[in-house]
Amino acid sequence: MRRFSILIGVILCLSTAAFAFDATTFKGPKVEDLYLVIVRDPDAQLLALEKDEIHILSDIARPADIERLSQNSSVLMSLAKGFHGFFFGLNLRTFPWNRLELRQAAWEAIPREKLVRDLFAGYAEPLSTFLPPASPYFEDDVVKYSHSFEKAKERLGNAGWSWNNKGILMAPAGEGSTEKITLSPMKLLSPTAQVAPTTAEIAERIAASLRGIGVPIEVEPMDFSAMIARLDERNFDSYVMAWQMTRDPDSLFAFYHSSMDVKGGYNIPGIAEPRLDKVLAELRWAPDEASARQAASESQKLLAELVPVIPIYSRYFITAASSSWKGYVTTPYATADNTWSLFQLEPASGAMKPLRWALSDEPRSLNPLAAGSAYDWSVLGFIYDALITVDPETLLDLPWIAESWTIDTADGGTRLTFHLKEGLIWQDGRPITAGDSAYTIQYLREHQPPRYYDSVRDVASVETPDDLTLVVTMNSTSYWHLHNIGGLPIFPRHVLEQVKDWRSWKPAETWLDKDKKLTQLMGSGPFIFREYRPGEYVHLTRNPAFWLLNSR
Repeated sequence: MRRFSILIGVILCLSTAAFAFDATTFKGPKVEDLYLVIVRDPDAQLLALEKDEIHILSDIARPADIERLSQNSSVLMSLAKGFHGFFFGLNLRTFPWNRLELRQAAWEAIPREKLVRDLFAGYAEPLSTFLPPASPYFEDDVVKYSHSFEKAKERLGNAGWSWNNKGILMAPAGEGSTEKITLSPMKLLSPTAQVAPTTAEIAERIAASLRGIGVPIEVEPMDFSAMIARLDERNFDSYVMAWQMTRDPDSLFAFYHSSMDVKGGYNIPGIAEPRLDKVLAELRWAPDEASARQAASESQKLLAELVPVIPIYSRYFITAASSSWKGYVTTPYATADNTWSLFQLEPASGAMKPLRWALSDEPRSLNPLAAGSAYDWSVLGFIYDALITVDPETLLDLPWIAESWTIDTADGGTRLTFHLKEGLIWQDGRPITAGDSAYTIQYLREHQPPRYYDSVRDVASVETPDDLTLVVTMNSTSYWHLHNIGGLPIFPRHVLEQVKDWRSWKPAETWLDKDKKLTQLMGSGPFIFREYRPGEYVHLTRNPAFWLLNSR
């Protein structure tokens, strides 16, 4: 315990003392070549970091790895509160997970406290609700399902379930029926142990716990991209998945409102419950903070009752970074692996060299209209920018492409007026205008890619009074409209106009024009896409026209 306390102290010290955040001090990026190196095996990741073959290693979960790296003087460790949640997901569209009593019993059967204690040694905590403890909207006063095989079996028995002579659960066929339906073998989808060893171990433990109450289930390990495809197609029994949520609780609407149960949509479990839809709508369209807090609390309480997924744990984010570089940015909410770091990083000594950042799996898609995984956006997030961004120290709004904005109401809806910075250009040298933002919003509204649908569904009109002014009027009022619209990645109109089928668009494989200097994977962000070699790396180069690099 003392050793654990010392390690936490070291990491916390580094993460809070490394940098005093001030957005006006940035002038970058300094890094000229960024390689996102694909290293799936966790042991290989550690060796590569220790040999200085990679310089940033994110999302370290195994306590032994954390201790090992913490004792290495050439490695800098950072820890931050995370908007992280790990869940055991269920397909509520079909039997047997459409039975509420089975979902509740499954929650009781899983020993979350022991699982977290065994696997994370204090670097995580059991999760009992649907937002992480770091969220300002976290609600702890929800119904709890303490671990107990006896209570789980009692709950099922009271609901008319029984067990056959092999110990397999049999469900009552219907209310008042004496017939029983024996559960068929099921699969729990999980990433492979090679890519995500801790996740794979959790999946095995969950399956073993469920078998302990008579659920015939086995883990089906698979490539992460294949797993996401199965989930998008709704072709699954159950799954394990970690989500990196945002500062806003209206993500609960995207995850659990029935309207979001579409192919590729975020309502993967397929819950459709009128009571829940009502309170989630109140959260989504809350007119002010007080209403938002009330709806967030009620949503979490109702979700705990309905159990569309089973929360397992939330953990801290821990990143290891090479001391051969200097300028890392860390805050209570951000470890060293963030874009702010890239604006400042430079070699601790000697000439500039390529920065190598480890990715633990392949990006599934480099199509920003279809991409959904964290690996995808680990690449795309460096290429595209939004109108506003988030202060990593306070989580408040910061101007980005937009230098300012105002919020008022018009015709009963929220009206957002953004004033863009003057002189910004795309990576191909063309000027960025309000017309690009307007076309992006209109395109997303018309074509409805699931990732963006919830953000643009309420857009009533988009206007551009001049080249640097964007006016977006919504058909409703909501406390979250600014973040939903202001946080959208903005695409170049002259590129997006060429995209007829957003699902099949392959911008990384399509040249922008005849000179073949840039692909259609082109934005206004700090880095330019150059090459993707599957199984090896994604190569990005510094955008010399990035506005922070040229700011006064």
